[in-house]
Amino acid sequence: MNSALKWMPLVAVAALATAGCAREGFYDDRNIDYVEAERSAPLVLPQGRNEQRYRDAMPVPEASGSLNRGDDGFEAPSPERLASGGAVEREFVERREVGSDRWLVVGADPGMVWPQLQDFARARGLQVQSSDDSRGVMETAQGRLSVRQGLRAGDSEIRCDQNGQPVAACLDALEQHFSARSESASAASLAGQQISREDRLRLEQVDSGEWVVRIPLEIDRVWAELNHQLEADFSVENRRELLEQNPERHDFLVSYMTVSERGRGMLQIILSPDVRQMPQEIRLVLESDGPESTTLRAVNESERRFTEEDARELLERVSGLLR
Repeated sequence: MNSALKWMPLVAVAALATAGCAREGFYDDRNIDYVEAERSAPLVLPQGRNEQRYRDAMPVPEASGSLNRGDDGFEAPSPERLASGGAVEREFVERREVGSDRWLVVGADPGMVWPQLQDFARARGLQVQSSDDSRGVMETAQGRLSVRQGLRAGDSEIRCDQNGQPVAACLDALEQHFSARSESASAASLAGQQISREDRLRLEQVDSGEWVVRIPLEIDRVWAELNHQLEADFSVENRRELLEQNPERHDFLVSYMTVSERGRGMLQIILSPDVRQMPQEIRLVLESDGPESTTLRAVNESERRFTEEDARELLERVSGLLR
């Protein structure tokens, strides 16, 4: 046998063994790429184009939070789930309620929804007394129809009220009307686009070191939406579970496997009283800061350690459900 061939298996094994070594470690730490990456100039489409023809063919999810520069290195922010790839399939039209209040959430921008709401009024023969395109409000003899930006980006909230009270039959008819239409059934009107707002949520660290989420919406709307999203997403046993929800106190009790607990190594587990990874109870508290301002906090309800990093990671996940 050729002596050179005898060494081929050893060479192949050595090549495989060293292939994973990079940047002074056994595995390539791609988090560093976020720091070294440079922003390139955005593509510019020609003037005079038909904007209705351009859509996101391959949408890229936004990242929740920002790059975290810790003592142990860099931690890249996690991208938010896309609707088509998440574990929960959303309906185009969904109901929300808190107390005696009722409304609909439609998975389209207000600029897309407003023309369809006008179509609804015409199809039902409602007697329109006044219509404000910039505010998304239509007064009829039968009641008030309104649309405004939802809490999540790309969502709209539709209401049908009479003397300040929701009209159940009207909401039923609206739900049927919008369920029969897709997101692209109507082109967005320029007037309707004025209803939309971009900035929804902001994660920040206050002077005390606590992490909080600032939400520029009234507390009842935030609680109703967060309740719906937590019921759908916090349903994984021993990882994240919704235990209690209280609309009067505007809070939720969850069981959550914190980032500190998930990161415990085998030696730490062996040397600690807890011989296995365990979730802990945390209360998500909403506090009203005014008619259009709400703060979300994470409060430890257990005797186990709950670090600032744990709070930041949990609030990033929860706020990602509202984006």
